[in-house]
Amino acid sequence: MEEEEEEVLCYLDRVLEEEEEEFEYGDGELDPITTTHRQFKGDIEKGMEMKRLVLSGFLASEEIYINQLEALLLPMRPLKATATTSQPVLTIQQVETIFYKIQDIFQIHKEFYDALLPSIQQWDEKVTVGHLFQKLASQLGVYKAFVDNYKVALETAEKCSQANSQFQKISENLKVKGPKDSKDCTTTSSMEALLYKPIDRVTRSTLVLHDLLKHTPKDHPDFPLLQDALRISQNFLSSINEEIDPRRTAVTTPKGEARQLVKDGFLVEVSESSRKLRHVFLFTDLLLCAKMKKTAVGRHQQYECKWYIPLADLTFQTLDDSDACPSIQVLPEHEIEEMKIKISVLKNEIQKEKKAPKGQSRVERLRKKMNEQESWLLLHSPTIPFRIHNKHGKCYLFLLSSDYERSEWRESIQKLQKKDLQSCMLSSVELQVLTSSCFKLRTVHNIPVTGNKDDEETPGLYGFLHVIVHSAKGFKQSANLYCTLEVDSFGYFVSKAKTRVFRDTTEPQWNEEFEIELEGSQYLRILCYEKCYDKSMLNKDDNEIVDKIMGKGQVQLDPQTVQSKNWHMDVIEMNGIKVEFSMKFTSRDLSLKRTPSKKQSGVFGVKINVVTKRERSKVPYIVRQCIEEVEKRGIDEVGIYRISGVATDIQALKSAFDTNTKDILVMLSDMDINAIAGTLKLYFRELPEPLLTDRLYPAFMEGIALSDPAAKENCMMHLLRSLPEPNIMTFLTLLEHLKRVAEKEPINKMSLHNLATVFGPTLLRPSESESTKGQHITSASDIWSHDVMAQVQVLLYYLQHPPISYAELKRNTLYFSTDV
Repeated sequence: MEEEEEEVLCYLDRVLEEEEEEFEYGDGELDPITTTHRQFKGDIEKGMEMKRLVLSGFLASEEIYINQLEALLLPMRPLKATATTSQPVLTIQQVETIFYKIQDIFQIHKEFYDALLPSIQQWDEKVTVGHLFQKLASQLGVYKAFVDNYKVALETAEKCSQANSQFQKISENLKVKGPKDSKDCTTTSSMEALLYKPIDRVTRSTLVLHDLLKHTPKDHPDFPLLQDALRISQNFLSSINEEIDPRRTAVTTPKGEARQLVKDGFLVEVSESSRKLRHVFLFTDLLLCAKMKKTAVGRHQQYECKWYIPLADLTFQTLDDSDACPSIQVLPEHEIEEMKIKISVLKNEIQKEKKAPKGQSRVERLRKKMNEQESWLLLHSPTIPFRIHNKHGKCYLFLLSSDYERSEWRESIQKLQKKDLQSCMLSSVELQVLTSSCFKLRTVHNIPVTGNKDDEETPGLYGFLHVIVHSAKGFKQSANLYCTLEVDSFGYFVSKAKTRVFRDTTEPQWNEEFEIELEGSQYLRILCYEKCYDKSMLNKDDNEIVDKIMGKGQVQLDPQTVQSKNWHMDVIEMNGIKVEFSMKFTSRDLSLKRTPSKKQSGVFGVKINVVTKRERSKVPYIVRQCIEEVEKRGIDEVGIYRISGVATDIQALKSAFDTNTKDILVMLSDMDINAIAGTLKLYFRELPEPLLTDRLYPAFMEGIALSDPAAKENCMMHLLRSLPEPNIMTFLTLLEHLKRVAEKEPINKMSLHNLATVFGPTLLRPSESESTKGQHITSASDIWSHDVMAQVQVLLYYLQHPPISYAELKRNTLYFSTDV
């Protein structure tokens, strides 16, 4: 096996582009000893319910898989029939090679599906399914035969496509039926993509067996059968990987040298002072940067080489001449946030149009527009520099969204550089041959925009992920250690939280909790760093992280596991280091609810007029104290109000304010400034009704939409006057504070727009909107995307307005009736 073996080995990369399963399981590990051991607390009934959910998800994906196999078989029969005629499209031998064992695999899974379906439909604790999985595993010999033929099948299909336009048209437009309950009848797929499905399926089945065993009691009749099925499946996967791995040759040069593709992916390059999307290929001896060439419709896509560097000549050292590399132009954060909101609104419109009669043509237009906006976001959001130097020439600059990716690329290159590499100069012919091979060799096929994903793919989680980073062990020597947390959002990863630095230890005990907002997220990453305090090591690049990455790892946010009300404990293994953490998820419909406090003696969840009356103040004490502390020592803090504070610190401050502890001022002076900022945000978020009130919310939405500046001014000022006195006084106090924070934007990177994005929904979001009653909001199609833009605009209007005084507000003549 040669070229396509790369795809077999990189099945997890391909899942991103081609996976059509509704549910995904596990984190891709195959070895039970090294897999993460997830703890599920609950009684037998809960375990059985989880088992049923796992099986239901697998059954749904099995139906999709059967439909994919059926789509492959559909052209096989007529092709076989015409093979013996005077005008054959393919010969009998070609048909049998391309479709080898597909019929057998289809039959195995159809029988499995038909046997499993009634078990799920009549579910109780006595139902057994282990024998079905054991039988499925025992038939893996058919898959072995398929895998052995896989490379020949793809080569034959490719040659036949080139030789016969009729077959090319058939192979690029295979119709796959949707699930029975799906309104979209069919999707189109290529033969190459469908022939890959059986290779990926065994991995999926193996991961599901892991989950079934976790939720099956050891004394249940299924347990030994599932264990046996898992053992067979793992042995099968190991044998495939061992067989393929030693001969993982990607391309042979004219000189007979073996050159392998090690890694590839889409990166943003800063070229000629603008951002360009490139596909970067790391081979065993060189790094090649390519762009996709525009081709005629129906023609295969091709790459054009922009540049390459032999690994023997590649360095990461910063050059003394700072002008040698292009500078980084970073867009204001509010433009990025606005684009995310526009994409979310479009996603929502697409979901609505799908359900509408004759909505398909509009869906395509909306999808095209959304793809353009998502591509723009992927191009403009990365800010972390990754500089590549050719020691004999030019410097190149890539921008990445995550230090995780930068570390992966750097480590992969450095690992290859440890070998005895010779500088290689390619002739134009050799370069052309290598660039042409990239299309076939690539493991990452599409940029991660929604339009490149199947509709059946899980949309990810929307809401809040609570993560406690407990501890880490496995360090060989004492160091100053901390962790950062990243989640994926709109196709790229974003850093969301950072633990404290634990000084001079081999076993840090952080035990810090964070609340992370998820926007269609599917993965959580944890990176562990050693803090560098040596100022001579500082890099000139603003965004360059000089701290050493000690380890990194990621887990999939499986909706079934994460959405349980209990904390879910997990371990990430990274380079011999183990980081222990817990997480639980709150969907956006729950997290958006304002829940009044049952105790009226505190301040959180208590009406603002009750608090100010009790305190005999015009502005709640908690608001005044938090603002004072932020202005004292947090106004220069990068990302103040945007960076998450430690949740346990925030909860401690919340408790102190609620019980009116005498030590509040001491606590505030000692507490991390992001925790204080987080406490202020939490206070406004937990008010039983928003600061700008439920009653006036519709009027604020209408006022901000007015196009005439004079009418808008009158309306917005009148609405402010119509608020209760404690609300006006508190709002004006916060407004002036946020303006003072924005004055330090060059230092803290928080503009008026950034602050409006953070505080707008917190101050305006209704306690319970009529439009959300009875809805369960967990996907991109939720009210958040509709209302948040207007909520941000309302606050931004007041932030950009000349200073507003309470006395002047009350003096002004009312242009409207007081009944809003």
